[in-house]
Amino acid sequence: MIDEFAKTSLHGRLRRDRMALIWKLDGLSEYDARRPLTVTGTNLLSLVKHVASVEARYFGEVFDRPSPEPLPRWQEHDGSDLWAVEDEAREQIIESYRRTWEHSDATIDELALDAAGHVPWWPEPYANTNLFAVLVHVLGETNRHAGHADILREGVDGRTGTRPEHETQIDEAARATYCAKIEQAARSAASVKA
Repeated sequence: MIDEFAKTSLHGRLRRDRMALIWKLDGLSEYDARRPLTVTGTNLLSLVKHVASVEARYFGEVFDRPSPEPLPRWQEHDGSDLWAVEDEAREQIIESYRRTWEHSDATIDELALDAAGHVPWWPEPYANTNLFAVLVHVLGETNRHAGHADILREGVDGRTGTRPEHETQIDEAARATYCAKIEQAARSAASVKA
């Protein structure tokens, strides 16, 4: 009973975070979806592409259910999932991620939480694991990168949140006042410590 509750809850959170990650691309130009937004080159479309490959590996290879999406062998991973080349269409990457969801969802639905899996890129003694541990791990990865996307999108155009139905109109004046208050507190704290 508790296993089914845990599985349903974790899977529901994963589905929610997937949608939040995709939503971060909504309404962006090709340039804004792809341009480097950090010193390491992270961008919004690359986060989607990366999370798709992570999910494909964990719910595919780990449980001997290879992903239908093309992936290099994990030993040959070259970081190409961390950015989108010019001829990779945004829609192509999103649709690949959605197909990965279908495959992952089938793995999650068909296996018990204690189903054995093997993660060859994890060190011993952790490489032999189960669906519960992998589901928690992938949920953490997806949530982490959805959080990155939230911050990056805020930097592009100020949009925040996890779902469009909860988004409110940006009040620029209120936001500027709030940020000024935080800036003042930071300066005051710094001068006290100096």
